[in-house]
Amino acid sequence: AAVMAGEALSLVPDVQIDGDGVFKYVLVRVRGAGAPAKDVVRGHGWAEYHGEGRRECGVELWPGGAEGSGRGPRGRAGACRGCECLGGGRVSHRPEERKIHVYGYSVGFGRADHAVTTEKLKAAYPDYEITWADEGY
Repeated sequence: AAVMAGEALSLVPDVQIDGDGVFKYVLVRVRGAGAPAKDVVRGHGWAEYHGEGRRECGVELWPGGAEGSGRGPRGRAGACRGCECLGGGRVSHRPEERKIHVYGYSVGFGRADHAVTTEKLKAAYPDYEITWADEGY
């Protein structure tokens, strides 16, 4: 079961953010049953509150899972019950300049470790200039 959970976690994208604009993000630790934890970044302009990014992580946790069903491959539970929000902030994504800036904090979840978020973003966007700061909301 731990091997299957680890394989399923490897299918979860490390980063899912909007392609342009300024938006809230969360850093979420995802755990599979008996598998090592994995930190993922979720950021979307439609999320009015940081918690919506965390909930979205659960809906899309298992690729191919039915929207909102909490079910993943072969009907396995895939909801974010094994998720822990590590904090949040904001992302400024400027694709025309190939720049991403991470900053600020979440009122509800606190400040994410922007250094961890930045490393995840650098892996997903290797040809971008990616910076972070603790200042700002």
